[in-house]
Amino acid sequence: MLGACIENVRKNVPLVHNITNYVTVNDVANVLLACGGSPIMSDEPEDVEDITSICGGLNINIGTLNQSSIKGMFLAGKKANELGHKTLLDPVGAGASKLRTETAVKLMEEIRFDVIRGNISEIKTLALGSGTTKGVDADVADAVTEDSLEAAVKFVKDFSKKSGSIVAITGAIDLVSDGEKCYVIRNGRPEMGKITGTGCQLSGMLTAFIVANPDNMLEAAAAAVCTMGLAGEIGWKNMQPSDGNSTYRNRIIDAIYNMDGKTLEEGAKYEVL
Repeated sequence: MLGACIENVRKNVPLVHNITNYVTVNDVANVLLACGGSPIMSDEPEDVEDITSICGGLNINIGTLNQSSIKGMFLAGKKANELGHKTLLDPVGAGASKLRTETAVKLMEEIRFDVIRGNISEIKTLALGSGTTKGVDADVADAVTEDSLEAAVKFVKDFSKKSGSIVAITGAIDLVSDGEKCYVIRNGRPEMGKITGTGCQLSGMLTAFIVANPDNMLEAAAAAVCTMGLAGEIGWKNMQPSDGNSTYRNRIIDAIYNMDGKTLEEGAKYEVL
């Protein structure tokens, strides 16, 4: 039951260490608080091992890389693995530059990730070890559509088996797979693409969900993706004529804050293939 997953987050208040990008760091923290988690942000190499040691989960987001933060990512990731903590990789913009691509691939090689979450272009880049993306957005040629759904489901299942991670591909249609099953999720609004960082926010929230549901991580990951998409729908429904994308961002966070298991169960739109 997906609804139980968000209730477990609120009950357990998981502490999540985020090495995330400075474009969206405040929104990531607020979404974690809204869903019932607790955020800590730190990317300083001398700080990250201590910080990740006191948390239950680690969210690594490569959106604004520098040599110091890269070092911090590897130190924190290895410490999290050593302690058996839950880990997530968000390969923002992998394929857009050599540094991003090489960093994401090396992180996958040296750190075990419970979940990898990105758009289809970023995940294809990781699967191939190289690629191109349109900045941090998915290339339109890669978009998961009803016509390409069967092939996309096979791809995400295969990459999940190869990587040993649950893989979440988000876009107009979201896919979440552990290599055996794949949740096909149709929640969300196209207007969410006008807000910077909904994917970054989801990665932080998804980390909290898997920490709070360690024995049910596939369903927890799917529940987090449904929560974000459903919040986008609820937030859009509450928009007023004079509201814009800044207000929409806040309405999405408010919708997550007010989300409960019953609302999620009733509003989640998914099938399992």
